[in-house]
Amino acid sequence: MKKTIEDLDLKNKKVIIRVDFNVPIKNGKITDDNRIRESLKTINYACDKGAKVILLSHLGRVKEEKDKLTNTLLPVAKRLEELINRKVTFINETRGLNLENAINELKPGEIVLVENTRFEDLDGKKESSNDPELGSYWASLGDLFINDAFGTSHRAHASNVGIGSNLPNAIGYLVEKEIKIIGNAIKNPDRPFTVVLGGSKVSDKIKVIENLATIADNILIGGGMSYTFLKAKGYNIGSSLLDSENIDFCKDMIKKYGDKIVLPIDTITSKSVEECIDIKEISVEEIQNDDIGVDIGSKTIELFKQYLDSSKTIIWNGPVGVFEINGFDKGTKALLEIIKNNKGTTILGGGDTASAAINFGYKDKFTHISTGGGASLEMLEGKKLPGVSIIEEK
Repeated sequence: MKKTIEDLDLKNKKVIIRVDFNVPIKNGKITDDNRIRESLKTINYACDKGAKVILLSHLGRVKEEKDKLTNTLLPVAKRLEELINRKVTFINETRGLNLENAINELKPGEIVLVENTRFEDLDGKKESSNDPELGSYWASLGDLFINDAFGTSHRAHASNVGIGSNLPNAIGYLVEKEIKIIGNAIKNPDRPFTVVLGGSKVSDKIKVIENLATIADNILIGGGMSYTFLKAKGYNIGSSLLDSENIDFCKDMIKKYGDKIVLPIDTITSKSVEECIDIKEISVEEIQNDDIGVDIGSKTIELFKQYLDSSKTIIWNGPVGVFEINGFDKGTKALLEIIKNNKGTTILGGGDTASAAINFGYKDKFTHISTGGGASLEMLEGKKLPGVSIIEEK
C-alpha cells in the first residue's frame, strides 16, 4: 500500500501538494469547480496539521506566449479562497525569487498557489517532459510532496514524478479514493460485473477491451466505436464513424468473447453529427449509405438495461451517443438513469462520461465519478500510473 498524507508528520513542514485545478474557464469565470472542491479535504488536512502548503497545478495547454493570458490560475486562486475559507496567496510565476520569498514567509496553515506549471512548457516542454532540473528545483521549495492530482497521474511530469523523485512523499485523499475504488472494482468485483464502453474510436480503448474482456462478465458497447464492431459483423454502417484500422481487432474480440460483448441492435441516425437532420430510429440492419449513427436506440437501451439491472458492479467509460447535441443524448441520459438506480458499485470514468453525468444532474448518484479520464482509462487497461508508482510504500 502507498503512503498516504496521514502517514507523514506535516507540522511546520513546507508541503508541496500537486492538485488538479484543470477546470473549465470561460471569459475569466470558472464554469465547473468540481475539481477544486475535490481537493479541499487534502488541503484542509494539511493546513490543520500545521503544514505550510504549496499548491501546484496545470491548466489547459500552453503552446505559445498568448496562452498564458487564458490559462492563468488567478481565477482558481480566487475560487479556492472562497471555497476553503482561508487566505490563498497567488504567485504568478513558476520559479524565481518572488516565489521563493513567498514560500519562505509562509506560516503554518497558510497557502501559496503557484502559477500554471505548464507555463514551463514554453521553454522546451520542461513540465510535460519531466525535465530533471525543473523537478529538482520545485522539490527544493519544500520538505514533503503529496500527489493529489489523479487526473495527471498517468503522465510522468516534473510536477509529480519529478518532485516525487526528490522528496519524501505520499498520496492525498483524492488519489487514495480513486485508486482504491477503481482498483478494487477491477481486482475483486462483486458479480455480475458489467462494463459499458462508449466514445468515438476503438483505438482509444483497445487495451481496455483486451484487459476487461478477461475480467468482466459483460461488455456493453455503444458510441462511435460500436459502429466499427457492427462493421466487423458485416453490417452496413452507412457514413457512421469507422475505425477502419481496427476492424480485424473487433472481429477477433467478437470471435473470442462474443458471449460477453453486447452490441446495439438499433440506432438513432442523422444526416449530420452537428444537428438533427432527418433523424430516425432504425434497427442496425436498416442503416443506409448516407445515415450517420449518433446514439443508441430504445431497443438497445432496453437490452442494456437487462444486463445493468442484474449487475452488482458497473464501470462506464465513454458516452454512448453524441450527448452534447440535443436529440442525440437520449441513450446517455437513459443509461445514467438506469445505473443511478443500481444498488451495487457504480463507477463512471472521468472525461466526457463524468461531464455528461454532472451536466445532466447526476453528480451524486453513483458510488464514484472519477476526476481523471485518461488516468482511469489506464487503470482499466491494467497499467501502472507513474504519478502513483513514484510514491513510497508504507
